Amino acid sequence: MLAYYEGAVEVDRLDRLPGALEFERTKEIVGRFLAAPAGVADVGGGAGHYSAWLAGDGHTVDLVEPVPLHVEIARKRAGDPPRFGVHAGEARALPFGDESFDAVLLLGPLYHLVEPEARLQALREARRVCRPGGSIFAAAISRFAPLLGTVRSGLVADSQVFANDQAETRTGRRVDEGQRTRPFPDAYFHLPEDLAAEVGQAGLDVAAVYGVEGPGWLAQDLESLWADEAVRERLLRIARETEADPHLLGLSQHLLAVARRPA
Repeated sequence: MLAYYEGAVEVDRLDRLPGALEFERTKEIVGRFLAAPAGVADVGGGAGHYSAWLAGDGHTVDLVEPVPLHVEIARKRAGDPPRFGVHAGEARALPFGDESFDAVLLLGPLYHLVEPEARLQALREARRVCRPGGSIFAAAISRFAPLLGTVRSGLVADSQVFANDQAETRTGRRVDEGQRTRPFPDAYFHLPEDLAAEVGQAGLDVAAVYGVEGPGWLAQDLESLWADEAVRERLLRIARETEADPHLLGLSQHLLAVARRPA
């Protein structure tokens, strides 16, 4: 996982489509539940896109990230003096005291913690550092994202790619490294109900699980559509209108669970 992300694949992913759609929608959902000023832990915060946005909205933010390249870029993005704190660390052992934050973002760690107990440990750490009544936002990759991405890219005709997608849809786990046709590292892909169950098992009250991108990320020539302001708003509207529909949740590339630490 570290070697993959040290290749700078994540540095500008949220600036490019379909990552830009994910970024806008995640900000939109988080913003509904987060009133400034709040203290926010951005756990697995990557190169600092969300931390910079939150700091700009008046929140006090501390980013935690295990990838050295991301830590370096996030510190540059934070500026001098820093607009937000940046800490090298990982989701299962946060460098903060109990009840330190009003909200915690986990917008990446659950992807690559492939064993259930590891994901629960990360969620319990988020609960520990969150104040009673505070919000926790936990993102996951949809179980169907690999298969739908293959359809979108036109690679469905490739027998090995298709076989891998079928296996990953059945199990929720990346196929063995020797079988992979994509460089994405070992990961776990959630069903919506599985994400809700894990968050609840960590002792959190689940408010909802949202589909982030909606079906719009599957559109052909998404770049041209996104460049048209009116059409971009339609794509966002489609995502909003389908975000909680249980029949359509799995069409999103990412899921976002919103929960609270019990008071």
